[in-house]
Amino acid sequence: MSTAPAAPARLLCDEPDLPGLLWAMRFDAAGRGRLVGEDEVLPEPGGFGEGFTWLHFNLNDARLATLVAEGRLGPRHLTAASFGSDPHQRLMVEDGHIGGVVADLVHGTGERAEPGEADAGGRLHFVMGPRLLASGRRHPVAGPDLARDATTEGRCILAPFQLLEIIVEQVVGAMARMGGRLADELDEIEDHILDERVRGERRRLGPIRRDAVRLHRQLLGLRAVFHRLETAAADEQVPAVAVAAAARIAQRLDALDRDMVMLADRSRLMQDELASYLAQASNRQLYTLSVLTALFLPPTLVTGLFGMNTKGLPLADNESGSSVAIMVALVSAVAVFALIRVLGIRPPRD
Repeated sequence: MSTAPAAPARLLCDEPDLPGLLWAMRFDAAGRGRLVGEDEVLPEPGGFGEGFTWLHFNLNDARLATLVAEGRLGPRHLTAASFGSDPHQRLMVEDGHIGGVVADLVHGTGERAEPGEADAGGRLHFVMGPRLLASGRRHPVAGPDLARDATTEGRCILAPFQLLEIIVEQVVGAMARMGGRLADELDEIEDHILDERVRGERRRLGPIRRDAVRLHRQLLGLRAVFHRLETAAADEQVPAVAVAAAARIAQRLDALDRDMVMLADRSRLMQDELASYLAQASNRQLYTLSVLTALFLPPTLVTGLFGMNTKGLPLADNESGSSVAIMVALVSAVAVFALIRVLGIRPPRD
């Protein structure tokens, strides 16, 4: 008797109460967070009592526009601007809520994606109020996933901005690890160049410099966002704790951006050094080829002269004519070599 196969487990994001919702987390007054189960009723954004709630959305869901228009995630204009399709990093403040777009790392996707591979072109959109953090993304980004894992492992978070700070810290940490990997590759390439064991290093330097420049470009926008929040005026109703956290984030971003600039400059200088090394190797090869061409030119002329099918050729009736012709060819090559030495034509110096 065959039994019917068990139905697959439903995921939280299969049929959420809020359209486009990927997950929801509740944080109590002690800062302990837990994922909201599929059988639980999601709280109404805006009235949470003690603690706060984190809602993370897939912004590709067109139904999310209804929530934004109803103002359920925060002020309508602020939420619409923060969750819009414009990828430029920015920060906005309205009625005690903070919204914006910040850089994040897109997870590597596809069959050829390597473990830990990420692209620096991702974006995290957010709207933050006193009791709610609503975030969203259009591509799978690293920051919210890492922050969710840290929360489920027991990290205490007391306020929405502290959660945003942790998300950005996870992004900065991922960027720092990516920069460390690029620095290790540069160290290996530099050792090969110094040991004159250049084998494909030019092809490896290009992607390293590209990734370093991309990280620097994203960090510039990310720094501008948190420096903007750090210097927010009092009339913008930004809490002091948010300004202090923004100052900490901006300081770390400044240090990481300096590292990215150094990586980009180092890779550029290494490309110049490698180009100089390859030019010297090419000059040595051209010198060798030129000397060989000069040495073989006179013997070629001699053999061509004695190979003509015309009457009156010298040594045509001599029994030792071939030996004499060979000697003439050798002597002409030696004479050319001696002329090269007399003229002082030397191989290129390293």
